[in-house]
Amino acid sequence: MRFQTTLVPGRLVRRYKRFLADVILEDGREVVAHCANPGAMTGLNTPGMRVWLEPNDDPKKKLRFGWRLLELPDGHWAGIDTSVPNRVVREALENKLIAPLADYSNVRPEVKYGQASRIDFLLTGKDLPDAYLEVKNVHLSREPGLAEFPDSKTIRGAKHLRELADMRALGHRAIMLYLVQRTDCSRFRLADDVDTAYATAFELAQKAGVEVLCYDTEISTAGVEFRRQIEVLI
Repeated sequence: MRFQTTLVPGRLVRRYKRFLADVILEDGREVVAHCANPGAMTGLNTPGMRVWLEPNDDPKKKLRFGWRLLELPDGHWAGIDTSVPNRVVREALENKLIAPLADYSNVRPEVKYGQASRIDFLLTGKDLPDAYLEVKNVHLSREPGLAEFPDSKTIRGAKHLRELADMRALGHRAIMLYLVQRTDCSRFRLADDVDTAYATAFELAQKAGVEVLCYDTEISTAGVEFRRQIEVLI
């Protein structure tokens, strides 16, 4: 997934009201950027951190910048925009990069299912069970090399797990895919101390036959690219 315009660097002043961030650009201007991230962003919103914004000239948008990336220590990166994983995974599905799902020929995003929900992707193929695929963004890391989800309580996330379990009970495949938007992690686990209800829903979903996949990404100022499967610690 390539960014539509060239990113510009700056320093974070503050993130506030969840979806706003004040940033000082290298030319000295202070701008307000859209922060497309409803989570806690633990460790990723410290004032003074070097960030990268995507400019836009869309008259329909109130803000002229969107916060996309954050520079981490030792030359690593983190992606901030939680809408990016679905775009990355869609490209990966269409290019047959996700081996357990490569046999599916049709990829449909945002299909209604469950109780007033939409599945991120419904995969279909000849002589294959329908596959319901939910995607979650991951960028919490509290231990070196270890990515965790979630970074805040997520009632909606637990609901998605229950609905995936329901699809599995109907004879379909059901998959939860975690996409890590960090370049410094090679393992993944649940942050069960952050949301015990989500951890319980995850355990029940696994027992019901919901599949769990986790992949990392290659991140640069050019874009965010699907990379490789990483270890899931249960």
